[in-house]
Amino acid sequence: FYYERPWYFAGFFQDMPYNKNENRHCRTKLDNKGDHLMLNIHESSEDYLEAILMIREEKGNVHSIDIANLKGFSKASVSIAMKKLRENGYIAMDKNGLITLLAPGERIAEDTYKRHRTLTSLFKKIGVDPETAENDACRVEHDISELTFSRLVELEQSIPEK
Repeated sequence: FYYERPWYFAGFFQDMPYNKNENRHCRTKLDNKGDHLMLNIHESSEDYLEAILMIREEKGNVHSIDIANLKGFSKASVSIAMKKLRENGYIAMDKNGLITLLAPGERIAEDTYKRHRTLTSLFKKIGVDPETAENDACRVEHDISELTFSRLVELEQSIPEK
C-alpha cells in the first residue's frame, strides 16, 4: 500500500488525492490572550516536526537524510514533505539543507514530543512493554484531547517508577 502511494507519508498535501479527513486533527490551544484557537494539523506533519526536534536534540543539526533514516521513508517523500512544511511556515532550510524549526513548528514539535514522552512513560509504568508503549504512544499522541492529556499527566506523575 505505502510503496504504491509515496505521497501517503506526506498526507497533509491539500492537492493530493486522499481522504482529506484522514489523519487530520484539530486541537484547541490557548493563545497568549487566553482565547481558544483551533489548530488544524495533520498527523504526518506532527510526526515530521517531532522527528526534526528529536534529531536536533540528538545530533544538534538536522538534514532531510536524517529524517529519512529515522522514519524509514524515502528521501523523495521527505523532500516533498519538507517543501510543504517550509511553505506553511513550520521550518526553514538553508542552502546547505540544514533544517531549522520556526516558532510555529517548534511549538507543535514540542507539544507532540511531550505527549509522546508522557504517554510512553505512563504506559511503561502500568506494565506495558517498552516497544509496545512507544508504538502506542505514537498513535495516541495525535488523537488525545488536551483535557484527557492533562489528566493523564497527573496520573503519570502520581505513579512511582518501578
